[in-house]
Amino acid sequence: MPEARSKPRAPAASPHEAPPRPSKGPRAPPKVIDASGLVLGRAASLIAQRVLQGEEIVIVNADRAVVIGPRESVLSRFKEYRARGSVRKGPFYPRRPDRIFRRTVRGMLPFHHQRGRDAFKRVMTYVGLPPEFAQLPRESLKGAEPRPSLKPPMTLGEISHLLGSEGPW
Repeated sequence: MPEARSKPRAPAASPHEAPPRPSKGPRAPPKVIDASGLVLGRAASLIAQRVLQGEEIVIVNADRAVVIGPRESVLSRFKEYRARGSVRKGPFYPRRPDRIFRRTVRGMLPFHHQRGRDAFKRVMTYVGLPPEFAQLPRESLKGAEPRPSLKPPMTLGEISHLLGSEGPW
């Protein structure tokens, strides 16, 4: 008796996949976030959540984002990131402030899965304000402002300079 053949089924959509992007029609302009005065880790986690939902985000003024904590502790932690690994095999950690910001966002994404890699491609970071984004409205993230303190926090620009990056970027 011949066996009944069934039609091949399309693979089921995983609940962890990013929503499909529309392929035709005009693309919406990306959301522009001004990182001036925002805490690096808090901003990165909020941006990662939004990027996983399918938004395209451009971060401007990445050199003005701040890292809170004692200056010596912050600087020693970033120097440790740079010194870890080997020159040939990595892990590689950037010096430039825009690349540090982007790497921090990457750390908040499931980067080893396709969903995280696709989301990471939707993040762009810039030092300063490029002319192509000057006309677009810029927004700030409400949950990423630092609390008032007596000592001013370190900016990514300062950290990059102390790590050996040549500015202006």
